[in-house]
Amino acid sequence: MHDRYLNQLANSVQKLTFVHPVSANKGINCNMKLLLLAAGQNGPFDYFPIALQIVVAIGFVVAMMAVTHLLGPKRKTSDKLINFESGIPSVGNARQPMAIKYFLVAILFVLFDVEVIFFYPYAINFRELGYEGFYAVLMFVAFFLCGFIYIIKKGALEWEE
Repeated sequence: MHDRYLNQLANSVQKLTFVHPVSANKGINCNMKLLLLAAGQNGPFDYFPIALQIVVAIGFVVAMMAVTHLLGPKRKTSDKLINFESGIPSVGNARQPMAIKYFLVAILFVLFDVEVIFFYPYAINFRELGYEGFYAVLMFVAFFLCGFIYIIKKGALEWEE
């Protein structure tokens, strides 16, 4: 039914000719019927390589986990079962309250690290972007600078109380 609809649509516009604006002065014409028929050629089989790649990736992960579980050593000793942190035996209760400053600094690091990542596309295309792109980057930096000033005024980076 889909092909029949495309053929009817192509036949109804058979006499129309598409002229690309750039190629108009070169005399290159594209037949509208060929364009419509080419657009209707996509089918489910076109997505087969993507599905195959996903299946292979998932299969590889499952296979590696199974192989390491089956072939890996299974020597459980009392020394290996003791909890430790960074090679140092743990002292005290693990449920102690921790200062929120550590988490806040980690979140701020991620925030400003992502800001630096957004500079990469500008650095690659700064000539094509011109002054408009430059002003956009200045606004981007100003926005994060305002956030940084706000963080300093709130005392988020002060460790001593």
